Amino acid sequence: MNDSKSLEKITIVTVMVTSFLNAFMGSSLNVALPSIGREFGSSALVLSWIVSSYILASAAFLLPMGRLADLAGRRKIYLGGTILFTLLTGFCGFAWSGTSMIVFRLLQGIGASMIYATGIALLTSVIPPHRRGYAMGLAVTAVYVGLSLGPVLGGALCQHVGWRSIFHLTGVGGICIVMLTWFGLKGEWVGAPGERFDFSGSLFYVSGLVAVLYGISVISKGSWAKYVLIAGCLFLTMFVRRQLSAAHPLMNMRLFSRNVAFAFSNLAAMINYSATFAISFILSLHLQIILGYSPRVTGLILLAQPVVMALFSSFAGALSDRVEPRIVASWGMGISAAGLFSFAFLNAATSPWQIVSGLVLVGFGTALFASPNTNAIMGSVRPSFYGVASSAVSTMRMIGMALSMAVVTLLLSVFVGDARLSHAPAEALLTTFRVAFVVSGVLCVLGVFASLARGNVHS
Repeated sequence: MNDSKSLEKITIVTVMVTSFLNAFMGSSLNVALPSIGREFGSSALVLSWIVSSYILASAAFLLPMGRLADLAGRRKIYLGGTILFTLLTGFCGFAWSGTSMIVFRLLQGIGASMIYATGIALLTSVIPPHRRGYAMGLAVTAVYVGLSLGPVLGGALCQHVGWRSIFHLTGVGGICIVMLTWFGLKGEWVGAPGERFDFSGSLFYVSGLVAVLYGISVISKGSWAKYVLIAGCLFLTMFVRRQLSAAHPLMNMRLFSRNVAFAFSNLAAMINYSATFAISFILSLHLQIILGYSPRVTGLILLAQPVVMALFSSFAGALSDRVEPRIVASWGMGISAAGLFSFAFLNAATSPWQIVSGLVLVGFGTALFASPNTNAIMGSVRPSFYGVASSAVSTMRMIGMALSMAVVTLLLSVFVGDARLSHAPAEALLTTFRVAFVVSGVLCVLGVFASLARGNVHS
């Protein structure tokens, strides 16, 4: 019993530390982007790809890595991911151009996909069902603590030491994760021993998802972009057909067709992240480029959202152990929509307190949504599908993030073009931001209906 309790604690701490560092790096980077743009002479489009390349790689490789973890062992993939992520984090700190940064971030995203695909599966494998919502709430809280410290500490580091220090600090934390996983997380968890890995399905999936998301981002660049988008859709269609006929599919598509709670919970997750992920990216540019605030002050303002998320996530996770997740999560999505619509009126005279108010609304709504929704997904499948379900949770999140950045990248290319950030017209940037928030608010409203449609899961 003592060994079991000890393993539970180590697993929770390991996943929490990993979740914290990933969130910290991402939120710090958003504040540092204008500084990176000035050093490299990059446009807003290039800066958006520094964020999007990481998200795109993470989204594309999550599902294959989740399936590989079920076959080869969840600890192995998790450990491999922490090593790769740490190495590439260090490389990002020595990038010499916007292009090199994008390449390093792309490879870093592959390492992150190995972590994202296995973290929730490890928690679900080790933690008993009656305490699972609480454990997931802790993991989500760690994410939000990272998101909280990122803007403040990252902004201070960027202003007083330089943006590269953010990656150096995260790299040191990554080394700690590797040591903790290597020596502390004993045992192995294999969800589908003896089955085969679907290489052709993986190829269709990765190629299709990358082509679709890239196609959306560059659709305004020329007629060739639509052919990339069409090719991506064809590859994804081939992926689905392959999964329906394969003896050992990469993703059991019947989980979506036969399990209503699983299908709509995943759809709700994708919509939620599509609507909310780009907030920090947009507001960081607005606060520093339009309003002229320093990285440190920008970080303090952006702190409002993750602090509220950190304060209420554990409560929401525990609440979903007693109240149906669809009720809690749907209220959260509706509150987030209200916050997003409030940003549709951004202008050069918008006060910091107006921005903070909108961030508080979105933060509270996201806290009510995230943990209950994840609990609903993991509670709707058998233990043999924990790895697939975990990767599905993370895949929907990352696809949502990638879609969010794809929309912003598209809008930047339409309204701003390839102009350097320092020369971008303020009104063009403001138009981009307003349209992006209107689109996000509408998505969130649609997400409420997807969340309600899942039905009850506790029964």
